[in-house]
Amino acid sequence: MRTFDYKKRYESLLQPYVVALVAEIHEYKGRQALLTETKMDILLQLQEIAKIQSTGASNRMEGVCTSDERLKKIVLDKTIPKTRSEKELAGYRDVLNSICQNYDYIPVKSSAFLQLHRELYKFAGNTGGRFKSTAHVITSEKEQKNKLNVFLPVSAVEKTIYLDAICEAFQDAYKDAEYDPLLLIPMFILDFLCIQPFGERDERLSRLVTLLMLFQAGYIVGMYSSIENLIEQTKETYYASIQESSKYWYEEKNDDVPFVQYMLEIIAAAYRDFLSKMELLAVSGISKQERVRKVVRGTMGKITRVQIMGKCPDISRVTVERALTNMVKKGEILKIGGGRYTAYIWNREKK
Repeated sequence: MRTFDYKKRYESLLQPYVVALVAEIHEYKGRQALLTETKMDILLQLQEIAKIQSTGASNRMEGVCTSDERLKKIVLDKTIPKTRSEKELAGYRDVLNSICQNYDYIPVKSSAFLQLHRELYKFAGNTGGRFKSTAHVITSEKEQKNKLNVFLPVSAVEKTIYLDAICEAFQDAYKDAEYDPLLLIPMFILDFLCIQPFGERDERLSRLVTLLMLFQAGYIVGMYSSIENLIEQTKETYYASIQESSKYWYEEKNDDVPFVQYMLEIIAAAYRDFLSKMELLAVSGISKQERVRKVVRGTMGKITRVQIMGKCPDISRVTVERALTNMVKKGEILKIGGGRYTAYIWNREKK
């Protein structure tokens, strides 16, 4: 059996770019504290949007999906799930809500993970809350076509032993102020993925556990800006970083840096997205069409309708399209391409 020593592995992570990312996130965390003490109406709005995006994105990566309209109703608990996928989405919704509301009371222990896994599948039959009795080979979405393994998880008989070991090792390092949780958490999640305690679709649970551990450490940005959505947008890099960091994992010679660096970049991106949305939503007396205008004007280079809606998730597609049409007519923006490839750019030559 391999051993787990996060304190020892921590030293290899102290590289300039990684340390710079940690410092950047620390700065964002300081600004987060100021923002979350005010503007409660805006925060509640962002939280609702983030839950919808997180539930949709994390599940789509594992082939669990429904229409956007049904997804929103399920996340907001305004309909009864009908299909197997919708039942799994409802389970994810409830686990996500539980983590957002009770993260201080959910320990990083095997028993807690079993309960979270049971909740994930509570609407989809009695399939959750048990360790997988057989090993499950993880493949990325792209690599599944070629049947290439990202890594082979530990044997079924070792799952409980390994999971208990990483929980104990994490807690030992976490209680020591010398070790930053921002570096410990991704290492733990990497080990969780390599162990694959529950087998199929453990990646969904790993992303929920990531939020849980970040919230416990005071990094609550995932409540207001969907970390799962950012991962889905960069899923090829996500899977590649897992593959790279899991090489020689059994021999205890794996390199944690690729996955840790990727996760830090995602967390930093979530903070930037959060702060940007807060800035736009906090402006009083400005119409939704004017907010769309500010987004396009503040973008260097081209931007698509989908990207605009991502920055203004509370604004409908119809309103965004109407604003873009008006700006094109006025000559304020230039339309590039057509169809699904349509993009827009601010006309900086117009006075």
